[in-house]
Amino acid sequence: MEKTDNSIEEKVILVGIETGGEDASRSLDELADLARTAGAVVAGRLIQVRDAAHPGTYVGKGKLQELKELLWETEATGIICDDELTSAQLKGLEETLDCKVLDRTLLILDIFAGRAVTGEGKLQVELAQLRYRASRLSGMGRAMSRLGGGIGTRGPGEKKLETDRRLIRERISRLKRELKDVEKHRELIRGQRARSGLKVAALVGYTSAGKSSIENALTDAGILEDAMLFSTLDTTTRSLMLDATQEILITDTVGFIRKLPHHLVEAFKSTLEEARYADILIHVVDASSPDMDMQMHVVYETLRELGAEGKPVVTLFNKQDLLAENGTQRDFRADYSIGTSARTGQGLDELRTALLEILRRDQIYIERLYSFDEAWKTQLIRSRGQLVSEEYLPEGISIKAYVPGEIYGKV
Repeated sequence: MEKTDNSIEEKVILVGIETGGEDASRSLDELADLARTAGAVVAGRLIQVRDAAHPGTYVGKGKLQELKELLWETEATGIICDDELTSAQLKGLEETLDCKVLDRTLLILDIFAGRAVTGEGKLQVELAQLRYRASRLSGMGRAMSRLGGGIGTRGPGEKKLETDRRLIRERISRLKRELKDVEKHRELIRGQRARSGLKVAALVGYTSAGKSSIENALTDAGILEDAMLFSTLDTTTRSLMLDATQEILITDTVGFIRKLPHHLVEAFKSTLEEARYADILIHVVDASSPDMDMQMHVVYETLRELGAEGKPVVTLFNKQDLLAENGTQRDFRADYSIGTSARTGQGLDELRTALLEILRRDQIYIERLYSFDEAWKTQLIRSRGQLVSEEYLPEGISIKAYVPGEIYGKV
């Protein structure tokens, strides 16, 4: 079992509210996975059915007493609530229960702090942590000063948790400026890609759907693969040859999750916008998950929030090797639905074919005979289009190719 950075093994109770709209038990299952990823042991869970969360203590008075007894019986060191807590709820719970209190957002931020590798990733995590903590300073004073280690304390924002709002605001402004510079660099790279004529396909999907495994299987990218949530946080872009002549760029994005905290969407905007600026979306779905339909809904909702709708979509129903029999899953919002397995390679050739067909929609088929003085045109076609055949004849070069509209006039 994984331990935290401080080698403190923590036992926690998971707490959720069932308001009628969503299955709280399923949501707590996911919260348990998140807790284990952060290094905690789940000692128990408690769900209250009510119209809305209690404004002062998240759960009602009766459940609070039940929670106190559960903490004592299991010797748990804290609780994790399945929603983002307000400052008042955080304070109320801690004063009543006298234990560490975390919510889903702080837990995800803690995992992100441990998973960020690049400078950009670390900046984004720190910004999200500071934004979260700045709005809850009044409720987190005692909670943070008494932690001493364990989950919820990782990352660059942990050293001055009781710093006044002015210092936090100054640090947030500095981080925003630094991220603006990173964003300009990203835009520069996107501009270079656009000028090269290479199209970009972004891998999107729920966390742990297998995006990194698919990218590795296609491009030998060498990205970390494990069963933990958010195993890769920073994006990677690799080149993929679809056939002998057509190349495309494949870029990974951070995994989506239900109740994705607003702080994270804001902080990771430049990373998530890889999906917005991509030409094609490859939606990776865990076909073995019982929550597959919910997870697909979350992905499409997040894409809508990012303004990444209206693009060609290829949906991969991944992890077919884990199914008793190959299903016939279909995503009616996608242009193509393909059953895949990153482990066995199933469906990857179909994916390449689908990507080629999508690219050809915006290309014009040409058959031309160029004089030898016009040989530069074949080089342009080779770099920007798809060369189907090239034959050297006494009178010149015979070409059959698909070319993008922007270079059609030149060739």
